[in-house]
Amino acid sequence: MHILFVGDEAILPPDLGDYLADLGEGTHLEKAASGRAAMAALSRTPFDVVIAGPASPNHSPADLLDQTRTLRPEAIRIALIDANSSVKAPAARLVGVAHRFLSLPLASEHLIEAIHSIDELREILDDPRLRALVGRIDNLPSPPQLYFTLMHALEDEERSSSADIAKLIAGDPAIAAKVLRMCNSAYFSNGRSISDLRSAVTRLGMATLRDLVLASEVFSMSSSLKIDRTELQRRSLLASRLPSRMLPETSAELGATAALLADIGLLLPGVRNERHPPEDGVEDDRPGHTEAGAYLLGLWGLPMPIVEAVAFHRQPQRSGQRSFWVPGAVHVAVALAAREPVDEQYLATLGVLPRLPAWRELAESLAALDTPAGRR
Repeated sequence: MHILFVGDEAILPPDLGDYLADLGEGTHLEKAASGRAAMAALSRTPFDVVIAGPASPNHSPADLLDQTRTLRPEAIRIALIDANSSVKAPAARLVGVAHRFLSLPLASEHLIEAIHSIDELREILDDPRLRALVGRIDNLPSPPQLYFTLMHALEDEERSSSADIAKLIAGDPAIAAKVLRMCNSAYFSNGRSISDLRSAVTRLGMATLRDLVLASEVFSMSSSLKIDRTELQRRSLLASRLPSRMLPETSAELGATAALLADIGLLLPGVRNERHPPEDGVEDDRPGHTEAGAYLLGLWGLPMPIVEAVAFHRQPQRSGQRSFWVPGAVHVAVALAAREPVDEQYLATLGVLPRLPAWRELAESLAALDTPAGRR
């Protein structure tokens, strides 16, 4: 395995060499102090992993990983985030090009686990069964165009004012109407009526509004399946409200979006609903809806942390992380929203089990808001 680190090598853990040595003689770490040096290295060597520090001369982390995607699309792209930085969340562009975010100070075991879990995820997304399933779908759901337009607008400071964002949403009257209706639901309005899109942008903030646009597009997808879309949307919106209380600000938006999309695979024909065990013990070899949903999101080009969390949210231990991050938060959020059991052994292993009662109480209070009594 060939690994390229770009940035100040002083931020690397001192025991990283020992961990890499355990991976075998074929593992090599190369260091580049600047983006220019990294591009030269990438041009001559097919690296398996590229790690971008918080800042490097000549290139921002987003530029570096974007060019890595072009030169070496097969490489795992990891961005290191300074937990003490005044910037509370990764830039929208960086979210789009990094497979995984790791916080500084960096622990060697977390880096190795990140590499292994992304490798496993790639195996899932390369599953011939999933490719065959998607290949048989006559009308594959198209990517949520308005959502991606908003993502690009947020990268452009000149187009990211509340008025400009409201104008973008207003360009699709059907989506705009659904967004306003959801803005006024008990989950989001806090009793305050929102009557125009600009007010929605101002009051809700871009992260929440973006997810409402995403929900409006996703749950309007055409599908031949008989599924209670209203209930699926209600449960997904509830789940999306919970990760912000479980994760640091640097990961909260990823968690919210992944929780919103966790069950998107249920909208695809030919999948196995993993919530319903087979009757009479009959074996069902169809792909599960979580992996099918993750595959679809991968085709759409959504950020890998979201794809990973959707793929692993029913079995979060498969993400291979020793810290509580997006896959774990999405597991808890979706389980609580659906009133399903939470994997308490997994939470205990990560040391966050004592937080579960508070999370459950939050989920129940939000769910109660959406009852007829709560809406009065």
